[in-house]
Amino acid sequence: MRAVNDLVARDRGLARIVAAHGPPPLWSRPSGFPTLVRIILEQQVSLAAASSLFRRVTTQLPGGMTPEAVLAVGSTGLRALGLTRQKARYVCALGECVRNGEIALASLARMSDSAAAAQLEQVPGIGPWTSSIYLLMVLRRPDVWPPGDLALHKALARLRRLPEVPTTERAAWLARRWAPYRAVAARILWHGYLSDRVKGSDS
Repeated sequence: MRAVNDLVARDRGLARIVAAHGPPPLWSRPSGFPTLVRIILEQQVSLAAASSLFRRVTTQLPGGMTPEAVLAVGSTGLRALGLTRQKARYVCALGECVRNGEIALASLARMSDSAAAAQLEQVPGIGPWTSSIYLLMVLRRPDVWPPGDLALHKALARLRRLPEVPTTERAAWLARRWAPYRAVAARILWHGYLSDRVKGSDS
């Protein structure tokens, strides 16, 4: 709450969101391979669609969502379970990197933000958005801003009354004022965006 209080004191727009909807949820996720696979599945699709696909794949993989299970069925098997060709390739690449020790997910918590992101982004298919979501949701880093997140961009446009949705570069520039709590600001913006969508669907 200290970070939320700091941001509310500094930014009237964020203060309005918190006043209307309360403090944002933590949205914490467990560390490890399954969570990173789920974040990959969330790339450029709705969270609901990704969640449904993740559950289906996990229940149908022998042994559950593990690197060994993923590599046993391979890209073809993952595609048969509903993954696109590209995401099947990404998930297999992650499984290979974890199995071979090229990336140690357990060690990320001891790294700086930049080092952890660089480690993750060695894996094909993991870029700045995916690594940022892992740092924010799993490692709970307070000053991570997920670049290119459409929901955040739309929330920013509304917050700042912009004539159009900002670009990735513009959004990152606007978010600079919230350091060292950019991840907390992102949570507030997501919370307001999702709450307003639910309210709109109820009306």
